[in-house]
Amino acid sequence: MRVLVTRPRLAAERTAARLSAMGHEAVILPLMQAQHLAGSAEAALREPHQAIAVTSAEAVRVLGALGPALEPHLATPLFAVGEATARAAGDLGFSDIRTGPGTGEGLAETVAAHPPGGTLVYFAGLPRTDGFERALHQRRIEHRTAECYRMAPVHYPAETLPALLRAGPFDAVMLYSRESARRLDAALRESGLEPADLASRFLCLSWAIREVLPDGLACAVAAVPDEENLLRLL
Repeated sequence: MRVLVTRPRLAAERTAARLSAMGHEAVILPLMQAQHLAGSAEAALREPHQAIAVTSAEAVRVLGALGPALEPHLATPLFAVGEATARAAGDLGFSDIRTGPGTGEGLAETVAAHPPGGTLVYFAGLPRTDGFERALHQRRIEHRTAECYRMAPVHYPAETLPALLRAGPFDAVMLYSRESARRLDAALRESGLEPADLASRFLCLSWAIREVLPDGLACAVAAVPDEENLLRLL
């Protein structure tokens, strides 16, 4: 299958390698790029806290950029939204990791099951959904949010998508975030294309992503919001 991968470049390259190993042809078109706010992360770590929470591997990458400033915090309990984020935190050196089921609401339940006994610092990005923070409020879990990265759209010339389609429509497009889905819709309109011109199927990491896509598309949603389940949709 010919598959369009729309996640940020570093992650997209890893996904493309997996797709190639599965026998698919992968084309990378990053639609968003991360702008790290390392100063915000470092300032948050200097404030008193008893636990850390991350809902994306991008936040872990920001922490990794802190170098020696992170070392005193590697034994702090860390709550990771899912397996992939937990692995990234483990690779960074965190030793006390509690893993959620893949959603913000589920991670809040994991935090409630293992109360941090003080302030939880949540390293978050912009823009983001508020499910994790809202669920923490509902459970009266003391927390502080540190916005440590910003996802910015990647803009391409209007001829970019038509050029990719010279070899024919894609068999599938992989979508990992609501913002990427919105950016793809904008890029299609800028190119004078309809979504159906681009691909026969749109594979969404979550239902929240499916909700921003036009009605009438052939869409599938991962059973669990992680890449393993997204790849199974192929």
